[in-house]
Amino acid sequence: MTTQTAAAPTTRTDQQVPRQVKLAAAWTSFMCLYIYVDVLGLYKPGAVEGILKGQVFTFAITQTFFASALAASAVPMMMILLSTTLPARANRLTNLVVASLLIPWMAFNLVGGEWLFYFGLGFALELILLVFILRSAWTWPRTPAIPSLDR
Repeated sequence: MTTQTAAAPTTRTDQQVPRQVKLAAAWTSFMCLYIYVDVLGLYKPGAVEGILKGQVFTFAITQTFFASALAASAVPMMMILLSTTLPARANRLTNLVVASLLIPWMAFNLVGGEWLFYFGLGFALELILLVFILRSAWTWPRTPAIPSLDR
């Protein structure tokens, strides 16, 4: 005769995710939204015709326009890498500065545009991610310095 013993109940535990990984994930999500909002904006009636005429919103499509757009996109793209590679102090400061500067930049992109509901929703979602980044960087825990035994 065999007896079965009840399996010990198990629980799931939350593993601590390093702050750097959380920040990189937030920047990755931000970039997906940033790109997605722009790409879907191409489906707006008249957008492609404007591009074919050499205009994006009120800006002429020039090498300067492309370089500016690339630079604006490259900053959050680089933050994905920098969030995982910079030392803690530089990482915290860089995330605070870049996220703080991107909030007015995103708001500027919203001003004067059509389809306020669509672009406003995109801005709101990007803002949530930027606030998460700011909060995560601001609340980065300090660890006490270990005194040297050589002194």
